[in-house]
Amino acid sequence: MRTMKLGKSNLEVPVIAIGCMRINSLENKEAEYFIQSALEEGANFFDHADIYGGGSCESIFAEAIHMNPTIREKIILQSKCGIVPGNRFDFSKEHILASVDGSLKRLKTDYLDVLLLHRPDALVEPEEVAEAFDILESSGKVRYFGVSNQNPMQIQLLQKSLKQEIVANQLQFGIAHATMVSNGINVNMLNESAIDRDGSVLDFCRLHDITIQPWSPFQYGFFEGVFLNNDKFPELNQVIDRIAEKYNASNTTIAIAWILRHPAHMQPITGTMNIDRMKDCCKAANITITREEWYEIYRAAGNILP
Repeated sequence: MRTMKLGKSNLEVPVIAIGCMRINSLENKEAEYFIQSALEEGANFFDHADIYGGGSCESIFAEAIHMNPTIREKIILQSKCGIVPGNRFDFSKEHILASVDGSLKRLKTDYLDVLLLHRPDALVEPEEVAEAFDILESSGKVRYFGVSNQNPMQIQLLQKSLKQEIVANQLQFGIAHATMVSNGINVNMLNESAIDRDGSVLDFCRLHDITIQPWSPFQYGFFEGVFLNNDKFPELNQVIDRIAEKYNASNTTIAIAWILRHPAHMQPITGTMNIDRMKDCCKAANITITREEWYEIYRAAGNILP
């Protein structure tokens, strides 16, 4: 698996991350086989969150991988905190510290490689977050820190109080959810695509060496479904299938290769628990589509060029 640096850190990570939000849908043996298959592909970066499966996903992962110090050295663990489902977002010092302790216990490890704040908290007090991060770093419980679904001003507000660099920002992005690209292409136009919904977060992250981690790369809308093999996207699938044939690859591979082709050096997070699809995602690390193919796919998804 091809690797990259995560943000400004010295952490070398695979260009494809394995999302574990749905690992609780697998039986124990299935989960074990899935994780081992990912490791065989060189995909040793696993993304978690304290709320996935009410915490069960972290526990299932630890059991499935047979967590021990030797195994821990071979993998990279990222988790997220800050959401109290159906209740609130919480970036208080107490909540962050308690959430990390819970994740460490469930994952059967002494440390997280990366901790992300999950969704912006309207009541965030950056100084309080900074205190929590300092405690987590000095205690060795977390090595690197990042955010999820945050715009540039939110990141700058937080970074003002932090000693640690923000290394990653998880954002929804894919062929059928490409607003952070389309608003840059349509600057100063009067069309819908020109609307800046995220404060130019793509350019901001590139300027500040923050790795964007696209989540739900196959979804359109907000969990409305996948665009691959979907009758709602006939032209897009026709184009993807033709390009996939050229590269002797699957449509899944090309959809991830489209993200990797962008010079921002993003790290897509897969969400599938299907081993074949996971392997197809990993194959994208070895494919570089052309500029012409990238734009053809972009336009086939209904995006316009002014």
